[in-house]
Amino acid sequence: MKKAPTKTTKASPATAVKAKPAKAPAVIDKPAAPKKAPAKAVKKPTVAAVKAPSAPTVKPQAAKAPAAKAPAAKAAAVNPPAQKPPATVITALVDIGYGNTLFVRGDGAGLSWDGGVALASVAENKWEIALPAASSSVAYKLLINDVTWSLGEDFQVQAGSNVTVSPSF
Repeated sequence: MKKAPTKTTKASPATAVKAKPAKAPAVIDKPAAPKKAPAKAVKKPTVAAVKAPSAPTVKPQAAKAPAAKAPAAKAAAVNPPAQKPPATVITALVDIGYGNTLFVRGDGAGLSWDGGVALASVAENKWEIALPAASSSVAYKLLINDVTWSLGEDFQVQAGSNVTVSPSF
């Protein structure tokens, strides 16, 4: 097969065809893209503008400073810190029956004759309570379910002591 000769024609300047401008595409209402705010110029500090923190000024201590602390140390030795007094512990050895609770009422160490404080059951027939520190002796009486009073006189215990009693009901 033979190729058809191609014709090359030169357009003369007088016969040149001007290109028509393309039609603008139809504009569709699109939300406008958010405009970016122009970047603000950030000034970078120069080496000369950066100020190094100054070292704290240390004042020499007076020679009397250690001597002033010595009397305070002696005062601490004379007046030692107050120690918390020991708690008063009451232990009751009594069988009050299943489902019942033993209570204590009294005077001192936070007790009151108007309402009782429950003792903890530590064994089958053993009840115990640790009362806060008291400044004087404690008078008390034991009750079953905070209703039935123990027989006899009030019990007495010195503050900070441990006592074991066997009350009768």
